Amino acid sequence: MGRNHHYMQVDPENRLVADELEADWNRRLRALSDAQEEYERQRHDDRAAFDDEHRRRILALATDFPRLWQASGTPDRERKRMVRLLLEDVTLIKGMPITVHVRFRGGATRTLTLSPPLPAWALRKTSPEVVAEVDRLLDTYTEKQIAQLLTERGFRSGTGRPIDPMMVMRVRQRYGLTPRFQRLRDRGLLTMAEIARSFGIYLATAKVWRRAGLLRAHAYDDKPQYLFEPPDADAPMRYKWKGLSAWKRQRRSIPQATSEVQYAT
Repeated sequence: MGRNHHYMQVDPENRLVADELEADWNRRLRALSDAQEEYERQRHDDRAAFDDEHRRRILALATDFPRLWQASGTPDRERKRMVRLLLEDVTLIKGMPITVHVRFRGGATRTLTLSPPLPAWALRKTSPEVVAEVDRLLDTYTEKQIAQLLTERGFRSGTGRPIDPMMVMRVRQRYGLTPRFQRLRDRGLLTMAEIARSFGIYLATAKVWRRAGLLRAHAYDDKPQYLFEPPDADAPMRYKWKGLSAWKRQRRSIPQATSEVQYAT
């Protein structure tokens, strides 16, 4: 009766329009009612599908944040979202050390102290382990040999590059390591001129004797240049008056002659 009463009050010329508007209104009300019913039905279905196992897995994710954060399959964009979900704001106070105030969305707060980042030069600095190895190996090897050994053993420069002879030289100079030449001299080794004088021979003869293995010599650089062990009871004789043939006979009598003594590390 109410509907008919309102309908009769409408101007006769507009009753058709009013009827259409009312019909459209009723259709929209039915659509809204259907949508609400569908929404409630879907919520019910979702709750039914959300069993205890799903709840357990979601709670595990919430309590296992570090594993999820560090997982290789977690992209950086997801890590940023995780941070935004957890943190309200972060305040950094520059100093020694750096102070970090963290405020979580739930209201909890935490204060951290961090060491300041290393400057660029410190990041490129040669590690103490490399310096120590160079110092130790200089007793036995030249700089090129040291570079090869360190690279083979997996050592790298401060920038991650393989170690080369130039780097070994810079490490030696920068850290004041005793050069190999001086180390050998401190052990009593002689220069070529000194060994030649001790035998009363020419420098050229000393070179020949070294190549023949008659003199024990140690390279002190990569040219190579040598220092010589002092003569002992087994030192070779001077063949000045015996001629080259005598030297050749003694040379053939020495098996596997070498020009340098190597020591294992």
